[in-house]
Amino acid sequence: MKAKRGTRWAAALLAIVVAAGCGTADGPARDHARSPGEPEVRVERDLPELPLDAYEFSARDHDREETATRRLTQRCMRSYGFRDFPSHWREHQETMAETVTTAAFFTSLYGVLDLDRARRLGYGVDAKEMEAAFGKYSKGRLITQDEEQVLHGEALTEGDHKVKGRTVPKGGCYASSSRRLRAGAKDEQRMLGYVMERRAALDKAVAKDARMRRALDTWADCVADKGFKRYASPEAAFRDKAWGRGGDGRTTRTLRERDTAVADIECKREHNTAGVWWLVTAEKQRRDISRHQASYDAVRADLARVRAAVRRALGE
Repeated sequence: MKAKRGTRWAAALLAIVVAAGCGTADGPARDHARSPGEPEVRVERDLPELPLDAYEFSARDHDREETATRRLTQRCMRSYGFRDFPSHWREHQETMAETVTTAAFFTSLYGVLDLDRARRLGYGVDAKEMEAAFGKYSKGRLITQDEEQVLHGEALTEGDHKVKGRTVPKGGCYASSSRRLRAGAKDEQRMLGYVMERRAALDKAVAKDARMRRALDTWADCVADKGFKRYASPEAAFRDKAWGRGGDGRTTRTLRERDTAVADIECKREHNTAGVWWLVTAEKQRRDISRHQASYDAVRADLARVRAAVRRALGE
């Protein structure tokens, strides 16, 4: 049960981890002739939105939905007699640890772009920063065992447990509130999974694209010329087991690791590796949307229905 509780938080945190790579735009000047439509990318914020972004929930959407879920949960809990149940509450610490671990291993083909963080952390994450991102969800009163049973439906026999004469909903008040917000979606599985599956397939196609392969070869040569290991891609450099990544995403931060991460980013800036990645990715995504327009439109319509439910729950 506890692993399931972290699912929604993990989705939101993924976006936070990616966005954390904003950094500053210092470093070597660009040495790359850009193709038409290719953006110059030195830090994360230089990356324009991709076509598929319009067909998925944003980090802000996840945050708003979580806020709405908690507001509905509070009402539900109070209806079962817990009159002082807060909109923000604290539970077991292992839930946060599971969420951080889920997010810590995420990266992309172009890897990381934050030079300042690379100098300090290498390819690792700052666990304290990640926990701080969830400060508003980890603060508040520690709930009681009785509250937890109704909140999550734990230790209850489904269908025959009643509080104040009312049956506790399946999964408890939190799960019930979440279902309520998504009840209007015609196909929740498609809404959450279709674009993710298409993105994964397109990412593989991007990695095989001749332009991307040339860009990665150029990047790899650059890193090797600086005296470091030749990796197949920035993603491979990020995932090198030599960095000793722990369960919380932190690495050993050795001088070798930090210097490799710096060289990695400097080479991406010199040759605009992330810009090439964006150009190739955007082209393939636009083509895929045109080929499967009806499916994408259906997903976007369900996203709109959930956003509308969130607005209602927030009283907007």
